[in-house]
Amino acid sequence: MGRAEGKVVVITGAARGQGRSHAVRLAEEGADIIAIDICEDIDTAGYAMAGNDELDETARLVKEAGRRVVVRHADVRDYAALRAAVEEGAAELGGIDVVIPNAGILPMGSDLPVGAFTGTIDVNLVGVFNTVHATLPHLREGASVIVVGSIASFMPPMPSDVVAGAGYTGYRFAKHVLVDYVKELALQLAPTKGRVNSIHPTTVDTEMSFNKGMFQTYRPDLENPTKEDIEPILASIHAMPISYVTQADVTHAVVYLASDESRYVTGTQIKIDGGALALQRL
Repeated sequence: MGRAEGKVVVITGAARGQGRSHAVRLAEEGADIIAIDICEDIDTAGYAMAGNDELDETARLVKEAGRRVVVRHADVRDYAALRAAVEEGAAELGGIDVVIPNAGILPMGSDLPVGAFTGTIDVNLVGVFNTVHATLPHLREGASVIVVGSIASFMPPMPSDVVAGAGYTGYRFAKHVLVDYVKELALQLAPTKGRVNSIHPTTVDTEMSFNKGMFQTYRPDLENPTKEDIEPILASIHAMPISYVTQADVTHAVVYLASDESRYVTGTQIKIDGGALALQRL
């Protein structure tokens, strides 16, 4: 305990999933949290976003851990709104030490329009830029930026992308670009001992990964496929005998990168993938 003692952490997509997991664990480790979420549906996502009650629950859990929390509603695609949310949080909590641009979407399906491609890039790429850039004026010396990538960051275009559709193509493109962004931004922040790193999970047990669109994409042969129906397919891409990782598995790496234990670690790409990329020699 105490690995993030006294730090202030900004997290987007904080209402549920990985965002909530990171927020609660970092609060348990001594951090105060600026929790940001849109709490509205995004048309191009194809599944429901988190609601206000879920963001309230994240805040309750942070407070239960004994830490302060500032809750704000903002769309990561809206730089002005995001900047205002960050400024208000930084003013109340006293600067920013850790930034986790976690908000993201993954529309799946071969019949999706081009809007699924552009909409995913707007959230998963532009939204990351907006989050990080809004926080830069408030970062304290030695701050840590933790970009959320994916094993898709390293995947080349494949025939299966046609089945996954425009949303996945936009997702993979956004994650590809973020690899170079991390490297370049790491050099820019290095003189102030700022750090920029990326985590790259395989499939994580969140609503983004397990929803009707995902199930039907993997098992079009079934009328109403379930999570259990796609698990063997997911398992086939991993070297380890797993189908997916838990939110906590990703949070472990986030805590390390947020803590002073990683104070000289920057520009790195940490893969939490059960050997998926090693198996594919990527």
